[in-house]
Amino acid sequence: MITAELKRAADIAVIRCMGVKSGESVLIIVDTPQREFGPLLAAPCLAVGAEPLIVEMTPRENHGVEPPDVVKRAMLGADVILMPTTKSLSHTSARLAATERGKRIASMPMITPSVMERTLCADYEEIERRNDRLLELLAGHGKVRVSSPSGTDLSFSVEGRPFHADGGINHRPGDFANLPAGEVYVAPVEGTAEGRLVVDGSMAGVGLLEDPIELVIEGGFAVKILGGEKAEELERLITPYGRDAWNIAELGIGTNEMAIITGNILEDEKVLGTCHVAIGDNSTFGGRVAVASHLDGILREPTLEVDGGIVMERGEPVGW
Repeated sequence: MITAELKRAADIAVIRCMGVKSGESVLIIVDTPQREFGPLLAAPCLAVGAEPLIVEMTPRENHGVEPPDVVKRAMLGADVILMPTTKSLSHTSARLAATERGKRIASMPMITPSVMERTLCADYEEIERRNDRLLELLAGHGKVRVSSPSGTDLSFSVEGRPFHADGGINHRPGDFANLPAGEVYVAPVEGTAEGRLVVDGSMAGVGLLEDPIELVIEGGFAVKILGGEKAEELERLITPYGRDAWNIAELGIGTNEMAIITGNILEDEKVLGTCHVAIGDNSTFGGRVAVASHLDGILREPTLEVDGGIVMERGEPVGW
């Protein structure tokens, strides 16, 4: 059922976040389980005189798997691209090529009506303020350490790697973000990550966690996964993609005060007071590993240090 709140969230996504204007072409990529979002997002496009095109594909088998060639070609011809799919197309060469051609893109993997209603009505000015301040605190630093009460103690280098901010406002050519938005993220330098990563919130591909998943990190790669059934499920999911799928790919910091941990990674990784660490592909945001897998793990109450200075302590922002 399409409620008034859901219509409002769709309007915010299309008009406020993407800045869709009369005469623009808008490509809405859905897959079969998410087809309801096509007409929902097309309606506000039509209302402002834009021309939406809904393309439905079969679901990809994992986050980061490329869309069909016909969809790739369509992406290059649109002004604006919305991607409410089951599996994320963010970390694909198709998305990167479209961004480089100046397309404004919002990735919305696993979006649900409740997530849209709750998170798309966030205070985008406040998210931008948090992101900007956090970028200032992180700029120019080289060594990062992440720890948590659950046992995470992970260190790596970000020397020479730019931090990126996802604030949700995509009005300039080449802008790209998730919707819902709200994070700052970076690709760690390959081969530098060492320690333990204990994911105790949720994990892409396996959902909300009752028992933590522990990853042993050596030389920039996860070399062992420990835990119960969810850990075994994660290992089965990663294994077909080879060694690169075990790469420590991303550190992200949530900045959206409206987001909550529900098991939906699209929302979970934006939760203010959390960090997430991803394994797999990082080639689309400054890294060197290209693989058809990118899976994020959410950490509750993390402490984040950069070159010895604390920017988050047990989930509480410090200085931002």
